[in-house]
Amino acid sequence: MSDNQINVAIVGLGFGAEFIPIYQRHPDAHLAAICQRTPAKLSAIGDAFGIEKRFTRYEDVLADPDIDLVHINTPIPDHGPQAIAALEAGKHVACTVPMATSIDDCRKIVELSARTGKKYMMMETVVYSREFLFVKELNDKGELGKIQFLQASHQQDMDGWPNYWPGLPPMHYATHCVGPCLALPRGQAESVSCFGSGTIREDLIGKYGSPFAIETAHVKLKDSDLTARVVRSLFDTARQYRESFDVYGSKKAFEWPLIEGESAVIHTAKKPEPEIPERVEIPDFAHLLPEAIRDFTTKGVYDVSDNQHLSFTQGAGHGGSHPHLAHEILRALVEGRDPYPNAVQSANWTCVGILAHESAMKGGQVLALPEWSWV
Repeated sequence: MSDNQINVAIVGLGFGAEFIPIYQRHPDAHLAAICQRTPAKLSAIGDAFGIEKRFTRYEDVLADPDIDLVHINTPIPDHGPQAIAALEAGKHVACTVPMATSIDDCRKIVELSARTGKKYMMMETVVYSREFLFVKELNDKGELGKIQFLQASHQQDMDGWPNYWPGLPPMHYATHCVGPCLALPRGQAESVSCFGSGTIREDLIGKYGSPFAIETAHVKLKDSDLTARVVRSLFDTARQYRESFDVYGSKKAFEWPLIEGESAVIHTAKKPEPEIPERVEIPDFAHLLPEAIRDFTTKGVYDVSDNQHLSFTQGAGHGGSHPHLAHEILRALVEGRDPYPNAVQSANWTCVGILAHESAMKGGQVLALPEWSWV
């Protein structure tokens, strides 16, 4: 790190390429390098964005003494091992979701971050989406009243996605709906119980031994009277792509639209019955960002092939969250503070999903989150 600029390496250039121009234009960042195992893709993207330093081997990124922050955007099974290796190499880590696919890898990341002093942030899009920031603002102003209940869903048709996706247990990719339920009350999960429902087709079950079409979990928040409900599906369930969360307070409630493109709804208590619900347009929150990256909340940034990554287009641009995510980790490093979510919080959110699937396989047994995942 020099002149208060963080030297960033982006690893994985599918979804990861969405962040290239954000880092290039952020005043706290220097996009020092990119890494992609396919040489042709590495060259095409490096040429398109004018990036000199390019790696095909992750080990070479970690060996580069000039790299401060590694932003991991690789396949889900690689997240845990690659984050562990980066922390061991003395790098700060930003990693797309989920943190890892095992409780043990989550624990190792938490321990390494604490021991090395290097920061870890899971780049959970929903908690930096304009929808979440809107509801957070309502809550911060006291307009929701006492929060009584939260629920969230993430339903997506993953047929046709590559290698590790077919048959993936729904709750192993649950942070998009766990995250907002814990982030809004700034809480942490204490225990979880989950039930599976329905059955996916036989050819999908074999890889992970996970039979369920839908998994539904209840999450008990620690030191709180709150419980949250999360719903996940990935295969053989008819539903438009949806990442959603609803929040019910004593004064107001917020409900996510049922169909993409519709307006959200605010319900206000004690009004005459027909006046309780009100359609609302969610404002953008680009004003929270440096001017140089504000326009990235409303447009895609990866246009090398005129096709944005599926995770961007199916997720409606992830609510404009990408520049907010990059800004949070960069400011945390410049200011010498923990990002949100930090390693412990990221582990808590991720372990909810891992344990929820385990609970579903055990018929809904209540499972406690590990104590090291509590702040």
